[in-house]
Amino acid sequence: MNILFIADPLDTFKIHKDSTFAMMRECQRRGLRVQVAEVDALSWRRGEQVSAQCRELRLTGHPEAWYEVLGELRQPLHTFDAVLMRKDPPFDSEFFYATHLLEQAEREGARVFNSPRALRDHPEKLALMEFARFAPPTLVTRSAAEIRAFHAEHQDIILKPLDGMGGTGIFRVGADGMNLGAITETLNQHGATSVMVQRYLPEIAQGDKRVLIIGGVPAPFCLARIPQGSEVRGNLAAGGKGVAQPLSDENRAVAEAIGPVLAARGLLLVGLDMIGHHVTEINVTSPTCFQEITDQTGFDVPAMFVDALQAAMVQP
Repeated sequence: MNILFIADPLDTFKIHKDSTFAMMRECQRRGLRVQVAEVDALSWRRGEQVSAQCRELRLTGHPEAWYEVLGELRQPLHTFDAVLMRKDPPFDSEFFYATHLLEQAEREGARVFNSPRALRDHPEKLALMEFARFAPPTLVTRSAAEIRAFHAEHQDIILKPLDGMGGTGIFRVGADGMNLGAITETLNQHGATSVMVQRYLPEIAQGDKRVLIIGGVPAPFCLARIPQGSEVRGNLAAGGKGVAQPLSDENRAVAEAIGPVLAARGLLLVGLDMIGHHVTEINVTSPTCFQEITDQTGFDVPAMFVDALQAAMVQP
């Protein structure tokens, strides 16, 4: 089988923790061909099929020169057994256009995971609102007045941009309302941009848990990303400490309620962010934490993922 990964530049990978690298390594271990292309290598010429300039890789096992290129060729996407869209956020206009090219490739016979239409239909913060019973009190708005009213109601709140990643642009405002106006102006750009506002959840002290759902089934372990020092953010990119732990019965029940719904829409891999028993985000573009969970627990997340991928590839 021949697998194409659409990913960020290989030289930006931090292979000791990169989940896409872990997927590639598991594919190679199973004897699958691994090829890679960047989003800017996609093209669609009139009267032809969507294609990409692709490089076939061999992973070397060395930490520095970790791959070698066996060959390079422009190929139609439908000629691969599976195409994995693993471009990291943010979901900007170029990512949006890429999903249209990938959807055209699907019409030509390509199997794309996660589904490009599902990627468009489930922006990572807004997707939460469909599953309101699992969400904390949440508001999405451009209005400074609505944000002030939300703060007056809940006193302690978190504000974040809809297109943020890795904890960037997240602010906490306590009961004193200190800097609420300035923070709102920064995030909503004086009413031009939508902002997500949520009630602050003190359970963040026990970690912002990444719960992986693969083929509609939750992995048995999650990664609790615990804020350090005075930091309010648990994101690993913001200095949080990742601690793998068994999935609680409460978190599993939430994942089992949401997972099959999203899997039926073509989302093979989903990362729920949970604080306490609340879901705060639903990540679908490029969910991570494979290696951290595997290294700390011994549970092979990449194997679970490739098992689900191979099962999906043979489905009609």
